[in-house]
Amino acid sequence: MSNSIKISGVVITYNEEKNIERCLASMKGICDEILVVDSFSTDRTKEICEGLGVRFVENAWKGFLDQKNFAQDITEFDYVLQLDADEEVSDQLKASILSVKKNWQSDGYFFNRFTNYCGKWIKHSGWYPDAKLRLYDRRKGNWQGLDPHPEVIMKQNVKTSNLKGDLFHYSYTSYEDHINRSAKYAKQAALAMKQMGKNPSNLKLIFSPFYRFINDYLLRGGFRDGFEGLIICKTASYYTFLKYMYLKLIHKGKSIE
Repeated sequence: MSNSIKISGVVITYNEEKNIERCLASMKGICDEILVVDSFSTDRTKEICEGLGVRFVENAWKGFLDQKNFAQDITEFDYVLQLDADEEVSDQLKASILSVKKNWQSDGYFFNRFTNYCGKWIKHSGWYPDAKLRLYDRRKGNWQGLDPHPEVIMKQNVKTSNLKGDLFHYSYTSYEDHINRSAKYAKQAALAMKQMGKNPSNLKLIFSPFYRFINDYLLRGGFRDGFEGLIICKTASYYTFLKYMYLKLIHKGKSIE
């Protein structure tokens, strides 16, 4: 006997007029409800969403973690597909989701995210395969971890499976944007680490960036992605360095704003 379910598609947004229509269009035909939780965008995001007939809710920004959990908590259905605005469900992944929708067997489903970086699809560099759990029963899991990169963590003794098909991710369109955003995200990560009671470590400040580069560029094949792979891996190392540097500055009582 089949175990058919209904899915709420969820996206959080802020000034995503360039991405949101592509994302929402890819969720049509999969989701029985599409919910956008917006933190008071100043561009055309709201206009585009309302024109597409999705449910649009505005909620003040308190961080990625809080916003994603707020969004999943107000969905109509318990089964949630939560994407970022710069992501798109591929045709193969759509077929996989429709299949499990008709016969839901697990509590959560992983699928790989395939990233387009400055016009190039990245197949290595620690970016692929990039398994994400984005389709899940909200009663069995929620968003946890550090801003700006929380993830869905399921309760103990639940069943998860993997789906075929990629989640397309259209990330950065310029190297400068990637570098500048990495610095911004490093500050957010340091503040989150401080709130979790983590202490700064000189060893991590010295060695973690080096290890991150060696791991991503050599062990995970970043060199095979050419010039873009080098930029990605060096920027990841830079982000790691800044994260621990900012944490040390916070503990010294210095402002990082």
